[in-house]
Amino acid sequence: MAYYRNQCDSYFVESHEDQEKRFREELRERDRRQKWQTQLAIAEDLSQLISCEYRDDVLQHMETMEGKTLPDVASIDIQTEIKWFMRPYLVDFLIEAHTSFGLLPETLFLTINLLDRYCSRRVVYKKHYQLVGCSALLIAAKYGDRKDRVPTIKELKQMCCGLYEDDMFTQMEWHVLQTLDWIIGHPTIDSFLQLALEKVAYDPEVEHMACYISEIAMFQKEFVSKRPSDMARSSLALARCILSRPQALSTEWVAKYDSDTLFTLSKQLLRPSKVLRTKYQAAHLSRVSIILEDVLARQVSIGRCSANAPPTPPSEKCSENFGNFPHNVMPVTPTKPSQLVPGINNGCPTPPITPTHEEYFNVNQNPFKTNQNPGLGGIRRPPTPGSLPRFQQQAVPFSLPPISQMAPMY
Repeated sequence: MAYYRNQCDSYFVESHEDQEKRFREELRERDRRQKWQTQLAIAEDLSQLISCEYRDDVLQHMETMEGKTLPDVASIDIQTEIKWFMRPYLVDFLIEAHTSFGLLPETLFLTINLLDRYCSRRVVYKKHYQLVGCSALLIAAKYGDRKDRVPTIKELKQMCCGLYEDDMFTQMEWHVLQTLDWIIGHPTIDSFLQLALEKVAYDPEVEHMACYISEIAMFQKEFVSKRPSDMARSSLALARCILSRPQALSTEWVAKYDSDTLFTLSKQLLRPSKVLRTKYQAAHLSRVSIILEDVLARQVSIGRCSANAPPTPPSEKCSENFGNFPHNVMPVTPTKPSQLVPGINNGCPTPPITPTHEEYFNVNQNPFKTNQNPGLGGIRRPPTPGSLPRFQQQAVPFSLPPISQMAPMY
């Protein structure tokens, strides 16, 4: 019996062969991962090439299909039992069910479209209104979502609190499909948004804000018969305006939105649903509902400040005689009149002219020679104006012409 000198933590001792085997498996897994990434890159390049080549054809087909699958508001208006005030409650229920099942965004838009199209063609009783909504959600999830996320009839029955039996969901699903002639391929608002944001840099806030505005419009009657392409372009333009993002060029398809639809959408932002507001407060949806509330609150505060601001005082009227000068007289610079020394130009004493070099040093020729002021070193300097007697100030022969008669310096 062999004993190990050092204490071993396990009874299983790895050999060099096991280490080599693990190393070979790691290399094989690394090669498999690199090949998978290469295949994904090739598939993405091919999909971009195909989308660029067939983009116009796809857009034309989507615009054709949206015209064929639009609901009629006038037909919903003549329903006897269901009314428009019931719509927000059912849409809130469908949003909660859509969020709890983790379905794709286009599934929710397709659900609302199937619901409105069925109500446009069949008389719906009040007690079956929620059943029609659940059947539309089930059809939309089967049409475009993953199989593992499609809700079961048992789960829908639990969400309806056992109000309907299992066979009622199956019968209503079949009846909806028969009524719509099995035409389910409706191009949703989310599909047009993806097409519009295909050539620009990815901005999650803009995309989530546009989806949030589009889902707010689902609650209102005014947008039931609006084309999804118009709704997508208007909601995208409004989202960029709210987030201060640059708008698309006027030559692009995205910039051809309806101004009336945009204005009507902007009026609905003040009253979103509580369920929808809570949904878009999540971090993976960029918390756009909180951003929108902050923007609206800031606009309200700016409006209040501008309303409470003091009025601007009216501008003073200039006198009628202002600027009516004769053509031959130039305006004179205003000066303060002098009462002490009359006859002085421009209202102030004229400074004496600086004497020349000979006059400054020749005492005998100095005009300001006095016996009382011998000066420094025998040099006679001109006295300061005002120190002379009054009669000498008036008799000074040196004076400047008025400013109005002087030539301009420039």
